[in-house]
Amino acid sequence: MTLDPHKFFSILEKRVGLTSEDKELLKSQADWGLEVAPNMAEYFYDYLERDPEMSAILHDGSGRIHRLRETFIQWFHEMFTGMDNWGDAYAERRWKIGLIHVRIGIGPQHVVPAMATVIYEVGKRLKNDGKSADLKDALGRICMIDLAFIEQAYIEVSSSAVLKETGWSEGLFKRLISTGAKAM
Repeated sequence: MTLDPHKFFSILEKRVGLTSEDKELLKSQADWGLEVAPNMAEYFYDYLERDPEMSAILHDGSGRIHRLRETFIQWFHEMFTGMDNWGDAYAERRWKIGLIHVRIGIGPQHVVPAMATVIYEVGKRLKNDGKSADLKDALGRICMIDLAFIEQAYIEVSSSAVLKETGWSEGLFKRLISTGAKAM
């Protein structure tokens, strides 16, 4: 079960309805995105730090929290720039971000509500700064794509580990998951 980030991005782009107009609007507001990114990082990590499990992960003594805040600012700004017009480099970077979340243990149960907090706060900031509802919608769509990459990373890593350890086929694994879900 190996994910192709480029194909995955293309599928998600269609699913959420991210348009070329959205991309142009995001690019036109890239400076604003960079300006508000540190503030959005504060909301994101303030939320996560209130959870004891996440606080332990974030403050592991290695300076991780500082690096993560800087990475968040870069990530947030990249949603506006698209790096390469939301092409291969963007998709590869989002996939890498997802894998890093898996590696350090920041699970979807933490990221999803933290992302909701950011979306809420950026919505308030957009309104206060007189930005359009179209920008809010475009930003919401790209956020959902990025969030899907993080969630998919957990699925891909977990599935790959089970297949490697058990020697099962992908088809058998999917049947077992489906059967297990039906039993719950």
